Amino acid sequence: MTTLERYGHLSRALADAVRARDGISGLVLLGSASDEARHRRDEWSDHDFFAVVEAGRGPEIRPDLGWLPDQDRLVLTAREGEIGFVAVYDDGHVFEFAFSEVEELAGAVAGDATVVVDDAAGTTAALIDQARERAASADRFDPDNDARLVLVKLLIGVGRIRRGEVLNGGAFIRQWAVQHLVGVIRGRFPDSSSSLRDAIDPLRRFEQDFPQWAQRIADAVARPPEAAARAVFDMLGELQEGWPDFPTRAANAVAGRLGWR
Repeated sequence: MTTLERYGHLSRALADAVRARDGISGLVLLGSASDEARHRRDEWSDHDFFAVVEAGRGPEIRPDLGWLPDQDRLVLTAREGEIGFVAVYDDGHVFEFAFSEVEELAGAVAGDATVVVDDAAGTTAALIDQARERAASADRFDPDNDARLVLVKLLIGVGRIRRGEVLNGGAFIRQWAVQHLVGVIRGRFPDSSSSLRDAIDPLRRFEQDFPQWAQRIADAVARPPEAAARAVFDMLGELQEGWPDFPTRAANAVAGRLGWR
């Protein structure tokens, strides 16, 4: 369990560690780690952040995570891709971070963010300004397209289950189809999406904005995979009333192919 006192200590220690490490020029605290979203912190909040490396020094600096605070309490570190990292402490607290040069974050998006450490040129602040602009421009729901993608993911997922690929097919249904169904719901009822929602991940805090839909989706994905797929399909169908662009013909084709008449 991470107390608010422990959380604050790690934030300060992280900033001190970045300032002391040669070659790291910036630190950005993201999400609930930021000052803007501190009100969302609870015992399950982790630290998401960007640690910005000086240009050209990424390959040299990235292999060493000895600058992370409270080294004696670290129980694991791991890489996620080229510039993504995760660290876990003995109390279960998690760091998830990009450890990268500015150019490697050229496509990054950011919502709530606090620049804690920067160079004299304001390189990290400029990076975050651009990342926020990208997030704002991408924060547009397209329920027509999401509805089509729900159907595609269900069709592929059920097909793979029927050929025996249960794990892969289940991921298409419970993960990808559900993600797009949530996009459909948020797009159809935009006024119900509160300021708490995450501009980057539509599933975050979906329960607060759409508690009944969230419970129904959770119940659906708890079923065996094909039953879950049919439940997701039926929920999508409930949304077509008053929606002239609903992909009715495609829905009928998917239902026919899967024998869901």
